[in-house]
Amino acid sequence: MLQTSLANIPTPAYVADITALRANLATAARIKRETGCKILLATKAFAMPALFPLMREVLDGTTASGLFEARLGREEFGKEVHVYVPAYKESEFDALSDLADHIYFNTPAQLARFLPRVKAKGKKAGLRINPGFSNSAIGGDLYNPCAPCSRFGTLPEEFDQVPWEELDILHAHVLCDCLHDSSAKLIDLIAGQFGDIVRRVKAVNFGGGHYFNHPDYDVDVLIAAVRRFRAQFPHVEVIFEPGGALVYEAGYLVTTVLDFHRNQKDIAILDTSANCHMPIVLQANYRQPLIGSGEPGEFPHNYVLGGNMCMTGDVIGEYSFPEPLKIGDRLIFRDMLQYSFVQNNTFNGMALPDLFVLHEDGTAQRDSAFGYDNFRVRLGFSASKYQSESE
Repeated sequence: MLQTSLANIPTPAYVADITALRANLATAARIKRETGCKILLATKAFAMPALFPLMREVLDGTTASGLFEARLGREEFGKEVHVYVPAYKESEFDALSDLADHIYFNTPAQLARFLPRVKAKGKKAGLRINPGFSNSAIGGDLYNPCAPCSRFGTLPEEFDQVPWEELDILHAHVLCDCLHDSSAKLIDLIAGQFGDIVRRVKAVNFGGGHYFNHPDYDVDVLIAAVRRFRAQFPHVEVIFEPGGALVYEAGYLVTTVLDFHRNQKDIAILDTSANCHMPIVLQANYRQPLIGSGEPGEFPHNYVLGGNMCMTGDVIGEYSFPEPLKIGDRLIFRDMLQYSFVQNNTFNGMALPDLFVLHEDGTAQRDSAFGYDNFRVRLGFSASKYQSESE
């Protein structure tokens, strides 16, 4: 059914699967219903405005990592906007604080500088802490907010510099693609080691990285942990800001085999790129799941899948197939909504994949197409602009 639905779309293309997304949102709705917490969409992981109306039915708003994401959340999602930036720019702060409802700070120094302006606008303020605990499931210290020398979060030895009575939210984002045991451990840790601070704020944001739509994630454990926390601190609101968990296995990257090469191993060259279209593959040494394939040697026909751009390391990985690949074959990578098109790039003149929505009746509808203009606009003005200004 999936192969048939995507048989005629141009490649490469990202495809959002509405059926799978609804199932993911149902998990979020259950967590909210059984705990009374808020759940926000982390737009750093996924931001497709065409799907915001569907997500808005369940979620309470968005989180942003800067001015543009905050504006996107305000204009396109339309509910609460929460913002955290390691260091705010003076030139952007007023505009950002106009857009945001909740603003999180990274250090006591940032608080001292900007908190009066937040309060003057009637917005809520929070502080991100570094509790010294993390359990990143991928990428090692690349995605570990509590890694040595991390720039994220105020350390406990600086807590005496914080005007807790003026803050609304305690922010503890330390997980990445983690299962239920890590979620519960974080919640219990904050309740136990930082309970005196929790009692002084109105809400605790436990961040993202709670991978609650993964098949190995026991949602009941998360719900129980939140209930324990709420029983201990009945006046404190609980917030989560997942990204990948909301779109886990809810989309694809469709690509076409262009050619083959032989250099010790059989190599298939695709019309996509690890570097440009699935950067997590190179950033975290991640193996992107591919429909109909297996591990090297699992099936008779093995191929290294390479991108079609001029970087030696643009390699997606090695996969095996039951039958030999042919020029024109379509390959469908799974789980390609999270941290994909929000990070993609046009290096080497590589075209950006189109965006499609796969509806519940099996029809695929193009949402956006990208061409030369998207590549060209990032490279600045032409020389003629400066020649005309100097005349």
